[in-house]
Amino acid sequence: MFLNSTERVYFTGPATMNCNDSSSFCSLVVNITSAASSFIEACPVAGMFGIYSTSPYNSHQLDLLYLGWVWSLVYPVILTMLILPFMILLLLYVSALLLYIYRRRQNVYNALHETIEHRDPWAGGRYLISLVWDAHGYIWHGYEVKGLENLPEEGRCLIIYYHGAIPLDIYYLVARTILVKGRLIHCVGDRLLEKVPGWKVILEAFDITPGTISSCIQTLSEDHILSISPGGVREAQFSDHNYQLMWGKRAGFAKVAIGANAPIVPMFTENLREAFRTVSWPQKLWVTLYEKLRFPCAPLYGGFPVKLRAHLGKPIYHKPGESPEELAERVREALDNLIQQNQKLPGNILRALLARIYESPKED
Repeated sequence: MFLNSTERVYFTGPATMNCNDSSSFCSLVVNITSAASSFIEACPVAGMFGIYSTSPYNSHQLDLLYLGWVWSLVYPVILTMLILPFMILLLLYVSALLLYIYRRRQNVYNALHETIEHRDPWAGGRYLISLVWDAHGYIWHGYEVKGLENLPEEGRCLIIYYHGAIPLDIYYLVARTILVKGRLIHCVGDRLLEKVPGWKVILEAFDITPGTISSCIQTLSEDHILSISPGGVREAQFSDHNYQLMWGKRAGFAKVAIGANAPIVPMFTENLREAFRTVSWPQKLWVTLYEKLRFPCAPLYGGFPVKLRAHLGKPIYHKPGESPEELAERVREALDNLIQQNQKLPGNILRALLARIYESPKED
């Protein structure tokens, strides 16, 4: 049964459709066609083919409708593939943190008891904060320390370390030393830290001070452990994944060691520059701003869960008749050797991430 072009078919009776009836199938088809033409009009490609619509919707309304339609498609994917799995992952990490602290609950009790007995207002607080930081380093970076035995159980010592974009390694080392050796590492920090709102209590609790040569000698003379980064903010801002030491001719730390008759322990942490980095471009601009303002202007990025492993070298002692400049040079060479021996250069973020799982043997 084929019909030619001049033949027509008419339907009568119950099959007749009225498009004016909003509940009819014909009305539904008309509405769908109208909406489709509206979206076609909103498409930039449609205009190329001369397709236009007389839809009452304006272009802004069409954009909102289109974005809503796209969001309705994307939202379930984001929810099921990102948000919900991330919440489970976050819960697991919080659980690990709480269990890490709970496992050391007796030590926490002893630290709080020591606070009451010795009237040290910060002993218990330092221990609790150290637990949190040590747990963070262990979970997020697999942090470990090689050569912790080079720090004395008692008596004075000066730690000289490479300064990363953010000195995470010294935070973790301070925490680990408090937990393992029961000793506080006093730190020399930039004066800028004193101007950060809310940080005063941290500086006071952990004895972080700008430090002069005389005050540093005094700290060591009281048989404390002191840490200094000769490169300071300049090294933090402008060193890179090649781990250059940027000390210039600084030898103040050597004068401190000689004045206090304290051994120097060099320290370097693998992949420190892969955890956080500074934006190097345009470096001339950042250097100019730093020289004029004495403020770190280069932006930071990172927070990557790379493997961090601190290396503490053998103690270096002052030789009779040795000048501060000569001692500083020996320490510089020792720290540079630690970098060359333990860091694959140039640093690589992907390689540092994979080191959490597998590390290829280092070349001799």
